Amino acid sequence: MHMNVAPHLLTEDRAEYERLLDDALSTAHARPDLAGAGTRLTLAQLRALTLNATTLVTSAAASEYDHFVKVREQHRAALGTRTPASSDRPGPGPGVVAILTVMVPVLAGAAAVIFLLVGAVLHAIAPTVVFGATLLTAGLVFGAVAAAGLLGAAAGLLVTALRNSPAEVNRGGPPAAAPDDELSCAREAWRRALLERGILPFLRDVLAATTPPTGPPGP
Repeated sequence: MHMNVAPHLLTEDRAEYERLLDDALSTAHARPDLAGAGTRLTLAQLRALTLNATTLVTSAAASEYDHFVKVREQHRAALGTRTPASSDRPGPGPGVVAILTVMVPVLAGAAAVIFLLVGAVLHAIAPTVVFGATLLTAGLVFGAVAAAGLLGAAAGLLVTALRNSPAEVNRGGPPAAAPDDELSCAREAWRRALLERGILPFLRDVLAATTPPTGPPGP
């Protein structure tokens, strides 16, 4: 069955319209105002009639739908313009300072281990040799340099984390409404209006039109 599309109903929302109609038909047996659904007219017939009258049915919730579409477009536009600041222009490379911050602790630590090991071995083999003590001293110096480099790297990471933290903080005021919440509310308002002012009244009218007359028979 071909579904007519109302002028204000976008193609992406047709599935939602059909879903609301199917939900209403599936619970028709529990609605006293829809008595006769499935008897005087089958659910398939009611569905086909409602889909063919899409223009009429959806026009009952036109204002809610227009608001929903407007909020959705604003939401999509906001998502399209919300890009990281770093993507606006290519950032500089790591730089000499960053490379030194990483390499100095590594190289100094490796040198400290080598000097301490070699110095300890020489000092154990020949305690009177001055060169062993010199290597031990150099190992301690490089160890101190490695420790200082690690502290500098940790400080750099802390500064970077603080610099990249969100700039906008809610300072004690009430939280602002999220765009997703506004979009959800607009969608739900349209769905409710479409069901209560469009789909259900149309189904009631169709069933009432098919009610057999109850007056006395003619002569």
